Amino acid sequence: MSLPADRAAISNHRVNNMIIQKIQRLLGKGQSNGLPEIRGEKPSLGEKGFSLIEVLVGVALVAIAMLGLAQLFIYSMMSNARAAQISTASFLARQQIEEVRNLTADELNTLISTPIDEQIDINADTTIDYRRITEIQTTGDAWQVRVLIFAGTMIHMGTTELLLNPVQNKAKIDVYTVISR
Repeated sequence: MSLPADRAAISNHRVNNMIIQKIQRLLGKGQSNGLPEIRGEKPSLGEKGFSLIEVLVGVALVAIAMLGLAQLFIYSMMSNARAAQISTASFLARQQIEEVRNLTADELNTLISTPIDEQIDINADTTIDYRRITEIQTTGDAWQVRVLIFAGTMIHMGTTELLLNPVQNKAKIDVYTVISR
């Protein structure tokens, strides 16, 4: 009749062994779950992780990507500044054309002889920002108006030279229009 008692002892022994194995796995003594050892022993060769060289290569790749993005940022800032200059130059040319359209035929005829050459300081900081040259020619009962806008750095150039070579002198805007009365 001791048979059931023996079975109970064997069953308890198996349960205890299973509990001990689970505790050993949790503490890192068992290698079956791949957990690092907790007690300060050397890690096994199969353990995963990043080496110093891998980290340095990763940092170098991120740095190279950031340099590319920085160059793109600088290029976009330069493009935005150029677009703002062209927009302002376009506004100045349209403004001049509207002023010329409001002139009478006699006033237009008096302006034919010499081009109008203006130096424009947009922000009142005593630095010339733009140079606007307006040339008016007559063809019978119509007047051809040409407005050129240059950067303020072109104040040392002659008016005739700018009119003859606007592309070489980097004109911001070169606008033609015809006015008839």
